[in-house]
Amino acid sequence: MSFLKGIAASSGVAIAKAYRLVEPDLSFEKLTIDSFEQEIARLHASLQIAQSELEAIRDKAREELGEDKAAIFEAHLLVLNDPELVNPIEEKIKAESVNAEFALKETADMFISMFKSMDNEYMKERAADIRDVTKRVLAHLLGANIPNPGMVAEEVIIVADDLTPSDTAQLDRNFVKGFTTNVGGRTSHSAIMARSMEIPAVVGTKNATEEIHNGDLVVVDGLKGEVHINPTPEMLQSYRAVAEDYEKQKAEWAKLVNEPTVTKDGIHVELAANIGTPKDLKGVLDNGGEGVGLYRTEFLYMDRDQLPTEEEQFESYKAVLEGMKGKPVVVRTLDIGGDKELPYLNLPKEMNPFLGFRAIRLCLEEQDIFRTQLRALLRASVHGNLKIMFPMIATLAEFREAKAILLEEKGKLISKGIMVNEAIELGIMVEIPSTAIIADQFAKEVDFFSIGTNDLIQYTMAADRMNQQVSYLYQPYNPSILRLVKMVIDAAHKEGKWAGMCGEMAGDETAIPVLLGLGLDEFSMSASSILKARSLIRTLSKSDMEKLAEEVVAMGTTEEVVEAINKCLRL
Repeated sequence: MSFLKGIAASSGVAIAKAYRLVEPDLSFEKLTIDSFEQEIARLHASLQIAQSELEAIRDKAREELGEDKAAIFEAHLLVLNDPELVNPIEEKIKAESVNAEFALKETADMFISMFKSMDNEYMKERAADIRDVTKRVLAHLLGANIPNPGMVAEEVIIVADDLTPSDTAQLDRNFVKGFTTNVGGRTSHSAIMARSMEIPAVVGTKNATEEIHNGDLVVVDGLKGEVHINPTPEMLQSYRAVAEDYEKQKAEWAKLVNEPTVTKDGIHVELAANIGTPKDLKGVLDNGGEGVGLYRTEFLYMDRDQLPTEEEQFESYKAVLEGMKGKPVVVRTLDIGGDKELPYLNLPKEMNPFLGFRAIRLCLEEQDIFRTQLRALLRASVHGNLKIMFPMIATLAEFREAKAILLEEKGKLISKGIMVNEAIELGIMVEIPSTAIIADQFAKEVDFFSIGTNDLIQYTMAADRMNQQVSYLYQPYNPSILRLVKMVIDAAHKEGKWAGMCGEMAGDETAIPVLLGLGLDEFSMSASSILKARSLIRTLSKSDMEKLAEEVVAMGTTEEVVEAINKCLRL
């Protein structure tokens, strides 16, 4: 057995076989062959395996995602069976006495180059189809497998360098029991998705993909941030007991599902959930969420090859609003950029995308995209309690421009006789220190604030939250962060507005007592964290936490703050 240490990204214990989500090595040498019949037979065997895989992927896509997604794989099957591709490969094997791998690669590269050089956009897209299909066939010629998380059909632990949002969106939680990655932190999107899926995860192990092989038995300890590979029977038995105890603890928290979130001295705060798609609503309701504090609409735009239509967006927003039955739903407008890309927009590559052309900056420039989303939201607003917030707001001018565009689209809809909810609250994400510093000015114009601590911390500390070498500077309890949070909450309350938090800090057990003391009105977190947070808040006195908050914002270091919180909770 062996052991890896990482970052506990999502609580719980998972035990299952490893499934490596790692691109295989497809390198090969050009060889001279003795029997072209044997080589062509190898080629056709690999084509047949690829066909079976693509048919299975197509059928699953059709069943779960609809005909439009299935059509992609239908196109791949056509390429695979096209004599115009297969015949030249066979001819090359015969004429040059070369191995199938070399003949396949040479022929594929010729066609890819030819299609890419064409003026017709449709023909250019065929180059990508040929590349994908021939890569799959080449893998089978080499005895390798192209991993596909969407096709997993047994209980597994996913092992990867990292997981993109589109990777995690494909994971079937019935089979994926947990995951571990080489890179990442508690605020990376893979970690956030793990918490929303309620599966244990350990990230930032540095070398999980080197140490873990397909089929290894793996324990992911999302409580301690440990990964155990092929554990001893004794350790396995011990971890099964830990997993059982954790499930019992969850059952205790579950008793609070229909209870209000009230402090020991009778003060109510709202516990809401962060979601990415309408499918996440079940988790919100099952965990007693009192609202949706962050609907990440970018997931509607990802893992596809074109922008979602207004109608598609309308149906998604409507589903969430109706599903929450009048409880508040805070929808964040499109937040693309940083580590979330849309390849079909062909945006320029940036030296530092987290500080670049993203979120509201992109929307104000690409107004057709922005206006389509706003129309869909406004139309859906009559189906529930909608609140809209703009991300990455740095200046009052940006907020005013975004609001003006929204009001313009609202006016157009009303003039056409389309009903719009008149009570939509309009707020902003506070993610940038400049915004927090002049929160008193923003508070005069917005209806609410939602503090996005994942970005606020990295911008305040000048430390990329995706960079493990500076991960020690991800310090949610640093007094500088707490002071900024206090400024935002105080500014909101002075103007009679409410302040929420939708960053990961909102569900952090160490941070919650201080945030309660600072007067935070709404805590929005992964649905799986709600009951645990509710259980904690019911043990806390708001008046005691106010004294704690006053004490820690005057401190100098993170360590002093954590010590004061722990001391307070022990009393």
